[in-house]
Amino acid sequence: MKIISVENVVKCFPVGDGKFTALDHISLDFFTGEFAGLVGPSGSGKTTLLNIIGSLDKPSKGKAQVAGKDIEALTHKQAAQLRNHSIGFIFQVFNLLPVYTVFENVEFALLLQKKPWHERKKAVMDALEWVGLENMADKKISKLSGGESQRVAIARAMVKRPRIMLADEPSANLDAKNTHSIMETMKTLNQEFKTTFLFSTHDEKVMQYLDRIIHLEDGKVVKDEIITSRKEDF
Repeated sequence: MKIISVENVVKCFPVGDGKFTALDHISLDFFTGEFAGLVGPSGSGKTTLLNIIGSLDKPSKGKAQVAGKDIEALTHKQAAQLRNHSIGFIFQVFNLLPVYTVFENVEFALLLQKKPWHERKKAVMDALEWVGLENMADKKISKLSGGESQRVAIARAMVKRPRIMLADEPSANLDAKNTHSIMETMKTLNQEFKTTFLFSTHDEKVMQYLDRIIHLEDGKVVKDEIITSRKEDF
């Protein structure tokens, strides 16, 4: 089932008296359960496209439909509802609240949904079990390693069981061992829940796990390839 459709999307930003074209007539479709990545050098448009798909921004021209919603037509409130219920985010900066516990950080996404306590507790502990941190629920974020912090970020994004997970350079602050561990975790969640994962990355270690790689240059798709050799073949 198609869950993301981007059609002739253009995104321009004002620069001085002119404008910078970050996305130049991008057309892409993504389907339920894909494990795909946008790759390319800095300035190629990866993060801009991810932000539009995540309803954090709108296209200057063209259409972007995500989980059945037209991004360009959403109000701020409607975009927030889409993110709260259908989209999870993982960023290179973990964006965790250091004075709170692991449990409280993961729970935050469910507070926005106004879930009752018993539902929140079960969902949070399930999410921590998925990432192997069920025994660290009461630990403060400030006491965690980088790899553990990224696992909390994954649990926070997955606790609401979103249909789409967007990951912007998720390995930027991790060493090779932690990167592989995190990618294995996300691949398992992708296969178990059929969540569509879309990465923005230029990390070869991340690319090894992807089933589809879309190459961007100067805001254009220059190559869209399906990967037949998986990470387990390396």
